[in-house]
Amino acid sequence: MEDLKGKVAIVTGASRGIGRSIVLELVKAGANVVINYKSNEKEANKTLEYIKDLKGIGMAVKADVSIYEEARMLVNKAIEQFGKVDILVNNAGVSKIALFMDMNEEDWNQIIDINLKGTINCSHNLVKHMISRKCGCIINISSMWGNIGASCETIYSATKGAVNLFTKALAKELAPSNIRVNAIAPGVIDTEMNNWLSEDEKKGLEDEIPMGKFGSGQDIGKTVLFLCGEGSQYITGQILTVDGGMT
Repeated sequence: MEDLKGKVAIVTGASRGIGRSIVLELVKAGANVVINYKSNEKEANKTLEYIKDLKGIGMAVKADVSIYEEARMLVNKAIEQFGKVDILVNNAGVSKIALFMDMNEEDWNQIIDINLKGTINCSHNLVKHMISRKCGCIINISSMWGNIGASCETIYSATKGAVNLFTKALAKELAPSNIRVNAIAPGVIDTEMNNWLSEDEKKGLEDEIPMGKFGSGQDIGKTVLFLCGEGSQYITGQILTVDGGMT
């Protein structure tokens, strides 16, 4: 396991699902973690309880990262509490499964604001701090659909594709300051977001995955650990796809 003792991480969208799994893997590795959530305080507090069970240190900050000033508040609170931030995981994201012709401006604005603007807002508010310390690690949670596109998830796919290129461009810009920027593109992950699928639909999806099963939040959490650990110090600007061979 990577040793992140003394490191400080911010994880956005961390009250449940993949975000919670990322938080718990970071805590197990010794990091202090700032949990960001938009509205689900109950689940955020549950994540804090899991951190306490692991004898870890964490704090929860309510912020809508799609709003620049709230993203700045999130970063400032983390620095005020812990004195620094070493790791940023831009995980907050939303999707809407619908035909493009059936979507409206409100639908795509919400997806763009959270998935793309939220990632940009948090990164922009933190890079000066990281540059001043000549170190840091930014990990953006993308999607396999950002690589290949998905029917009925057109805007989601577009935002994740944009996150991929933002990752590559920012990595080049920040590399001289010893700051690494990478993205993880998960495939089908077994979280509450997939509860709307019927058992037959889940089985159909599993049949499309060469490894024959959904991934877990822990799979993504462990990939985050790798990308912010000693084993990946020469890796930046990469999109690491974790999809069981589906793409």
